[in-house]
Amino acid sequence: METILSITNLNKRFGSVHAVKNVSLEIKKGNVYGILGPNGSGKSTTLGIVLNVVNKTSGDYSWFGGTMQTHEALRKVGAIIERPNFYPYMTARENLELVCKIKDINTVKVYEKLELVGLLERENSKFSTFSLGMKQRLAIASALLNDPEILILDEPTNGLDPQGIHQIRDIIKQIAAQGTTILLASHLLDEVEKVCTHVLVLRKGEILYSGRVNEMTSNEGFFELESDDNSVLKSVLLQHPSIDKVIGENGKVLVYLKSPIKASELNRYLFEKNIVLNHLVKRKNSLEEQFLELTKK
Repeated sequence: METILSITNLNKRFGSVHAVKNVSLEIKKGNVYGILGPNGSGKSTTLGIVLNVVNKTSGDYSWFGGTMQTHEALRKVGAIIERPNFYPYMTARENLELVCKIKDINTVKVYEKLELVGLLERENSKFSTFSLGMKQRLAIASALLNDPEILILDEPTNGLDPQGIHQIRDIIKQIAAQGTTILLASHLLDEVEKVCTHVLVLRKGEILYSGRVNEMTSNEGFFELESDDNSVLKSVLLQHPSIDKVIGENGKVLVYLKSPIKASELNRYLFEKNIVLNHLVKRKNSLEEQFLELTKK
């Protein structure tokens, strides 16, 4: 699979602040990557470096397998790293046509991208009349005018209402489905879990996790059980050699494992101990639970 962007041991210092510490990431074509972390974790700085707007302190990065210089490679990149900035007295169409002229792009793309972001009906409305969500969608349309191989978004849903967030996420999924690689920075766990295939978790510039989202959330699983007598259930469960700990929560018994066991095996074990279950579900930790566990460590 083609490598779009390769980041190796990237560092950035702002005086005494070490904002990015030895960050490495390989971005392959056709995936959706999330850089996840709280404010001040180094997400935006990392994006700024690869987009050539922030100077690195050390380390390296290369676009498209190192086959072209950064300024040349950035012509194949679409990016939104600041608040949408268009002329307020011009319409959506006029603003995008101006971007086309500046970037020497055929204006035929304007219709296509307005349709993609759901703004075709408002093409003749002035930018000043747009809601924050509509402004963000217009910015995405603008970033897509050159049909980039990768779209980079910094906190794409920041400040939006629930409907606006939902619309932006749907657009991101649609763009990804068309084969465009996406790299987005977010502090929202829910956002990364819903739209990304891969995630890089940062805290204070350091990598806590890098890999597929589904592998992060499936690292540890647990069972949710319920019987007529949960206190007896708990004592019997603790006798099983594969069980690490048992916790009572909201009328259910949560069972955490130290070695794998199938649901059928657990059910059979309890039945042989004269315990009949009313409820048995195998669950996986959410990205939020995994993230909290990572940051604790």
